[in-house]
Amino acid sequence: MIDLERTLQDLHRAGVEFIIVGGVAAAVHGATRVTQDLDIVYARTPENIARLAAALAPHRPYLRGAPPGLPFRWDAETIRRGLNFTLTTALGDLDLLGEIAGGGGYPELLPHTRVFTLAGAELRCLGLARLIHVKRAAGRPRDLEAIAELEALREERGDPDAG
Repeated sequence: MIDLERTLQDLHRAGVEFIIVGGVAAAVHGATRVTQDLDIVYARTPENIARLAAALAPHRPYLRGAPPGLPFRWDAETIRRGLNFTLTTALGDLDLLGEIAGGGGYPELLPHTRVFTLAGAELRCLGLARLIHVKRAAGRPRDLEAIAELEALREERGDPDAG
């Protein structure tokens, strides 16, 4: 299980530009499903990539599911050459996404975010309507299962475009 508060605080303190998506975003909107990891979409500017690499370095990021001992260097160059990373860290599992299905990257998602106070910081989270859209686009069974609850939350708010 991810140490959500510490992870978010570390990223925020380092000045990393990111948007919370996935299960944590659903929980922010009121969903009751439990998630074990944190999914974020990060800005792919050189400056932000450097901040992201530095913020996570002390937590020993490693490719989740990779065999132990597989050479893996965590630095800005690795992030720049890649796009999406599923990591295990000393804080727990973290998915760093340069872009997501049905949503694109940070610049495309930014207009569809809301600011919430989480872990004592003002953080960006994908809005409810766009979260439903990207979960539908991902099409994974667990995402499709979550959509019903998210749509009920949207309907409860009386705004089909809430979020």
